[in-house]
Amino acid sequence: MDIRTVQAGAGAGHGVSFGEAFRVWLRVAYLSFGGPAGQIAVMHRILVEEKKWISEGRFLHALNYCMLLPGPEAQQLATYVGWLMHRTAGGLMAGGLFILPGIIAIMGLSYVYAAFGNVSFVEALFFGLKAAVLAIVVEAVVRVGKRALRNRIMIALAGLAFVAIFFFAVPFPVIIIAAGLIGYAGARSGRPEFAPAGHGHGGDGGAAIDSMLGEGVPDHVRPNTGRAIRVGAVWLALWLVPVIALLMAFSQANVFSQIALFFSKMALVTFGGAYAVLAYVAQQAVEHYHWLKPHEMLDGLGMAETTPGPLIMVLQFVGFMAAYRDPSGLSPMLAATLGGLLATWVTFTPCFLWIFVGAPYIERLRGNTGLAGALSAITAAVVGVILNLSIWFALHTLFRETVPVHAFPLNFDRPVLGSVDIPALVLAIAAATAIFRFKLGMLTVLAGSCVAGVALRLAGVI
Repeated sequence: MDIRTVQAGAGAGHGVSFGEAFRVWLRVAYLSFGGPAGQIAVMHRILVEEKKWISEGRFLHALNYCMLLPGPEAQQLATYVGWLMHRTAGGLMAGGLFILPGIIAIMGLSYVYAAFGNVSFVEALFFGLKAAVLAIVVEAVVRVGKRALRNRIMIALAGLAFVAIFFFAVPFPVIIIAAGLIGYAGARSGRPEFAPAGHGHGGDGGAAIDSMLGEGVPDHVRPNTGRAIRVGAVWLALWLVPVIALLMAFSQANVFSQIALFFSKMALVTFGGAYAVLAYVAQQAVEHYHWLKPHEMLDGLGMAETTPGPLIMVLQFVGFMAAYRDPSGLSPMLAATLGGLLATWVTFTPCFLWIFVGAPYIERLRGNTGLAGALSAITAAVVGVILNLSIWFALHTLFRETVPVHAFPLNFDRPVLGSVDIPALVLAIAAATAIFRFKLGMLTVLAGSCVAGVALRLAGVI
């Protein structure tokens, strides 16, 4: 695996030094608020419009591949572009910097939450935060839906995905694989419903990466089976050796072994980003492992919403709290720190594997009809999955009690209508109004909801 830095000028073919790239990727990292849509918009503005490092067409091609992968598409997109420009070292820099601020911020907030989460002020703060997060998740359904549900077939796919996961608990990977196969077959058969949405694919020949590739494809961009095997072996070892070591040193019942195994599995099935998979993560963490309570999962998502980096960083909070409550003989805070970092390691290491092994082959597939159709169908199905997440969050935010319904083949939670939480409902409606009616920014809404939560506590309402 070559990790040499490609220097500026003719050697790099695009004239962007590694130092300049570092400063730009650091800027992207600290502006990466607002979930994947906001993060992708920031990268597009900086990389395509401002710096002209990459053309619109190649940017969208890379984004389409990253959306097909498990894991956070924005972080993988940064890794992809960094790899195109400065080989493996560039990918490591771009992808690593993208998550570093979030790692630091979530860890700090987790310390505060574990130490003071039962203090009334902090509880009031997170009470308001949860209402805002619910409105933000609903807004995500609308935002993604407008882009993805362009025709009746896409609407039907989203509806079927929602019914399957909410009412029948069909596993998320099954839904994604089925949607991808449908989209691939539909596109290959020439169905116009599966064609990708229209984008400006005009290749900007002045873009740095496109100029470099236009002068002759660099060695690292060319597919090479031997190199792919070597790179894959290195990254698989970095990912799985710690997991195997934990299983050998401790039993599978040990909390660190459970964290390593569970989040390694999540790394394989987190298609569609954090919103799409958090319902499953929350259900497993709450109901199977008993690491957290439902409201704590919402608190964790609120932390991830208010900090830079991918929303999937909430998994670090889950790992932190899991080890905090079962420290395995260590001090709770030390165990929690290790649990959070372990969850982060097994979540993000595979992201670099997918890019460094797959990107050279994906560069060959620009314009592939079947791949574009699969992406369109998967994106439509993800809308249904995000809708499931928003309803799951609503049930645990707006109602104090839910009743599980298990009547084959049905398997879902029903709210107890008499347990509605009026203050939470009012705050959620206010947050939704601020987002949809007044178009206020996410951070403004989150801050306002936190202040409202504290005001309600001081007034004795909650």
